[in-house]
Amino acid sequence: MRKLVVVTGGSGYIGSVLCPLLVEAGYRVRVLDRFFFGNTIPDSENIEKIKIDSRQIMQSHLQGAYAVLDLAALSNDPAGELDPVKTLDINYRARRRLQELASDIGVERYILASSCSIYGFQDGILDENSPTNPLTTYAEANLRAEESALQLHANGTDLAVTLFRQATMYGLSPRMRFDIAVNGMTLGMWQNGTIPMLRDGTQWRPFIHIRDTSKAFILALNAKRELIAGERFNVGCKEQNYQIMQLGELVAEGIGKKFDFTWYGDPDHRSYQVNFDKVKDVLGFTPDWTPLEGAKEIADALESGTVKPDIYTKTLAWYTELIEWEKRMKDLAPDGNIL
Repeated sequence: MRKLVVVTGGSGYIGSVLCPLLVEAGYRVRVLDRFFFGNTIPDSENIEKIKIDSRQIMQSHLQGAYAVLDLAALSNDPAGELDPVKTLDINYRARRRLQELASDIGVERYILASSCSIYGFQDGILDENSPTNPLTTYAEANLRAEESALQLHANGTDLAVTLFRQATMYGLSPRMRFDIAVNGMTLGMWQNGTIPMLRDGTQWRPFIHIRDTSKAFILALNAKRELIAGERFNVGCKEQNYQIMQLGELVAEGIGKKFDFTWYGDPDHRSYQVNFDKVKDVLGFTPDWTPLEGAKEIADALESGTVKPDIYTKTLAWYTELIEWEKRMKDLAPDGNIL
């Protein structure tokens, strides 16, 4: 009998890769998603798809679930600043409510997809006990969602809550994104022969392939409860802490091109290196992918036409378009009817 795992945002960048891997690992999956970026999940007798806003999830959507993997969010820092109030509503309040629903209905496990971005700008190598320094609404919402989950744990819930502070992701996904570092660098090199480089290139970031972070979710699902209940994990590996300029050089090497770059944007004030010993020691996590391999994977997909860059692959651009549609609809149809 396969255990049921509910995945919010299951048709997003991570979920599109994770959900089929969950089925391979022996689970049934219930995807709860708005499908803003299309239905990227293959049809399967072991995958159920429900179109719903994460703010509208009810206990019935969690019925029979062994675990909830909470991925639904307005993703990345720039998108989070489009409407900070809505970002906090979706990325924090909806998640807090979901945690409470899962606890009340008797779900056994809950894993929150948080981010290492909550560390903001700090020197040194940061572990799970280091101070946080959220510099954006996106990071602040992640931190608040973490705190609400830990408060449930402190109050004695039977729900085993686990917090995943994920490194910056890269790699190929059915819901492709070209607005994150490795992926965007690869696209720039493939299209124009030059890597777009966010000033000033000295900022540090940790990185992880999307299949590797999916692997970590499955390890946590399979781990003994006492290892993961009430725990925070930085998810990545120490070898993939890179300065952005160094990362660009690796991307060029990965796709066999001469390194060249073009500056864009204002200097990035987020910079941090992260310690990943805990996820390795406790869950036995080690990555299978490197940025060189990830860049080659994406370049090959672009070359073959398997993936195409369009507005759907740029999160900020697509959210901006949706907001414009909403404004036009309100102007054209204040009563909800076009004709």
